[in-house]
Amino acid sequence: MSARVALVPGVLALLPEHAGQVDPVAELRAAALAAVRWLGPAVTVLADAQGERVGRALLAEAGPDPGAAADDPAYLVVGNGSARRSEKAPGHLDERSFAFDEALRAALVAGDLHGVDWSLAGELWASVDGLRRAEDLLRGPARVDYDDDPYGVQYWVMRWGR
Repeated sequence: MSARVALVPGVLALLPEHAGQVDPVAELRAAALAAVRWLGPAVTVLADAQGERVGRALLAEAGPDPGAAADDPAYLVVGNGSARRSEKAPGHLDERSFAFDEALRAALVAGDLHGVDWSLAGELWASVDGLRRAEDLLRGPARVDYDDDPYGVQYWVMRWGR
């Protein structure tokens, strides 16, 4: 038995009320829903308060993959990279965000977060509470389903496990 782990960003645009006629994050939403569905029926959410809200909404919308085993542990980790990647980003531009996000992405893909600078994450407005709680669950390499920074915030959808 091995754990399935999925990472999605805790962006409020993923809440159902933002998926109107023109979805502002359609590609991200599709990747997040596919990853959440892949987790199966029994999922533990690891996130801050906003991420918990987004994670629960995605779980309700996606429904489980009927082929996923109910007895395998599954974790939905909600978090994202820096929110300071452009002048229009929530935290405005901080040049350090690019190197930080590159290092965090590499750590996530490798499944080893032990070298992440959590203090710098806070300075760069990265949402990492869920990532810190999942540190010992990740086993690389990760499958990357989404990797982009719309609105100046680095978002990933990744999966670990079978």
